[in-house]
Amino acid sequence: MNTQEVILREKIGEYYGSIFEKELVEEIVKVGFIDKYKHGEILVDIGENMSHIPLILSGAVKIIRREKEGEELVLYFLEKGDTCAISFINCINRKESIFKAVVENDTEAIFLPVEHVDDWLANYKTWRHYIIDSYHFRLIEMVESIDGLAFMNMNQRLLKYLGDKAKINQDVNLDITHQEIADDLNTSRVVVTRLLKQLHSDGKVYSTRNKVQVLEF
Repeated sequence: MNTQEVILREKIGEYYGSIFEKELVEEIVKVGFIDKYKHGEILVDIGENMSHIPLILSGAVKIIRREKEGEELVLYFLEKGDTCAISFINCINRKESIFKAVVENDTEAIFLPVEHVDDWLANYKTWRHYIIDSYHFRLIEMVESIDGLAFMNMNQRLLKYLGDKAKINQDVNLDITHQEIADDLNTSRVVVTRLLKQLHSDGKVYSTRNKVQVLEF
């Protein structure tokens, strides 16, 4: 057994050993590989062909949808233990990605070739449950994003976004610019600055230059 397989087996055991059958773990060790990405790097871009799906070991990845006009909107985040169910379907159907995945926090993941993960659906019960659960969670998050656009005002969307970021980072102190927030929420920096001042006055956040402390989730 080479060093890569030893490391992969340890990682799988630590993060997924209680989820997957031993036989499935052995399959993953044989065909998977570990890779690391830094904050801001693009894991997959819109229009790319996907040949692997990730199992997130650490860090966080934000999933972004781009409108026809080129504007972008953050839909949800992937964390430790997650995979992107949408990327799974794109891989199976050999379709180009309709979403962009950008590394939110330095991320380590196991990448699995699609020609194997499709077969595992038929062969391993735990893999089927894992993929179905992933679809379920991503669907809920998509619905929440739609609800936010349809029913929340920008003030509420901003507070929810900051709360989600704090949970993802496991830190209420966020190093983030007003422009970065505006880009993720598909609005203007001027609007974000105005709303942060209002949330600051209301005691829900403490906002200074390029820093936001979330006081209320």
